[in-house]
Amino acid sequence: MVAYGFKSFFAPQIEDGSKTHTIRGHRRRHAHVGEALQLFCGLRTRHCRKIIADPVCLSVRPILIMSSDLIDAGIAYIEIDGMPLRRDEIEDFAVSDGFDPARLAGFAPPSLIGASARETMGRFWRQSQTTSRFEGVIIGWGQD
Repeated sequence: MVAYGFKSFFAPQIEDGSKTHTIRGHRRRHAHVGEALQLFCGLRTRHCRKIIADPVCLSVRPILIMSSDLIDAGIAYIEIDGMPLRRDEIEDFAVSDGFDPARLAGFAPPSLIGASARETMGRFWRQSQTTSRFEGVIIGWGQD
């Protein structure tokens, strides 16, 4: 079983089933298909709580994300399992990854929320990543 920690503003979307995957950088061990996942907020703190009962990992696929300060949206390119997403698919993906501005209002810091899910994801990405190119995996536990 593998545990993953989430920002608290993602918890409502994980709880209602609208966020069913997570993007993670490469590490020694990720979940395997068929393995139970533990999803937490406040991991490694005294405020740690399990978000939902342990879902089963349905997929682990490679993902490439490229960000850029040259565009307002922040996210320039996404490729999942070798397939690049079109512009409209990037917006849909950002929504499914929990970055819908309407869903984050009142939960996330106002400085994070942009005009679109793609822009909100771009702002989050710039705060959490040190380079413009990210390679990792997308781990799915719901309708993936």
